[in-house]
Amino acid sequence: MAALVPASAHGVLIADGLRKTYAGTEVVAGLSFAVEPGTCFGLLGPNGAGKTTTLRLCLGLTAPDSGDIVLGGHSIPADAQPARARVGVVPQFDNLDPDFTCAENLLVFGRYFGIADAEIKARIPQLLEFAGLTGKADARIATLSGGMKRRLTLARALVNNPDIIFLDEPTTGLDPQARHLIWDRLKQLKSAGKTLILTTHFMDEAERLCDTLIVIDHGRKIAEGSPRQLIAEQIEPQVVEVFDEAHGQLAEFVEKHRQLAERVETSGETAFFYCREPRQLLAQLADADGLRYVHRASNLEDVFIKLTGRELRD
Repeated sequence: MAALVPASAHGVLIADGLRKTYAGTEVVAGLSFAVEPGTCFGLLGPNGAGKTTTLRLCLGLTAPDSGDIVLGGHSIPADAQPARARVGVVPQFDNLDPDFTCAENLLVFGRYFGIADAEIKARIPQLLEFAGLTGKADARIATLSGGMKRRLTLARALVNNPDIIFLDEPTTGLDPQARHLIWDRLKQLKSAGKTLILTTHFMDEAERLCDTLIVIDHGRKIAEGSPRQLIAEQIEPQVVEVFDEAHGQLAEFVEKHRQLAERVETSGETAFFYCREPRQLLAQLADADGLRYVHRASNLEDVFIKLTGRELRD
């Protein structure tokens, strides 16, 4: 990047050629991307891909070995403090103070931004209502469910009315009702002009929320685009998942009918047939004994698995 530019010129967050090495391993390897204002930008990748390190670099919490970062018009990490004044962060793990009530957690956090107590107290009812925690101002953290704690962490990230909100796996561990409530709140924030930067392992979450995303693996960008664009470009449009219920029929079926799909992947007792036209395959499955199947449209998870593999990451 030849020169730093205003946030509105090319994005509220610009990363160019980021590199970071720990203990001889390059965990971020020449990563570049730009986030447009008022959008939700997704950063996807398997465990150990470099997502959390990338967020720390962008927030100025870790210094890059090389590369340039501009966050809200500020050079990072040199001007990280004024940049973070307009940023909210929902960390991967809740770090609420258990000694304080919900309202006290918001009050104390607001003080870090130099906001007057009277102003914070005036915002607290609205923040709690937004998080679905009306009536919980005086509740102790230990009395909250996991979903309530996550929603309070989101409310806390908004105490300074930020322009940019970083969300590191915001719905991990939540039940479907809590996930849907948080999705609704994030959509409201985006509609209000906020910029969201999201990491998640839930591909349906990324598909619902993200305008643009990148997939990274081993610290490198391996795909970029909107969810629909990546699905159209990277994967066959139809998927037939075939499950072996008779313990022994699947391998024979795959071998005999592999040619009816563009691509077949087997994982345990499930085979994934990726097709452009699945009618012949479905006709064969209708008469197959000991097999169960699901026919569906391809999705972002199929793209993610194709790009990063099915092997378990620790």
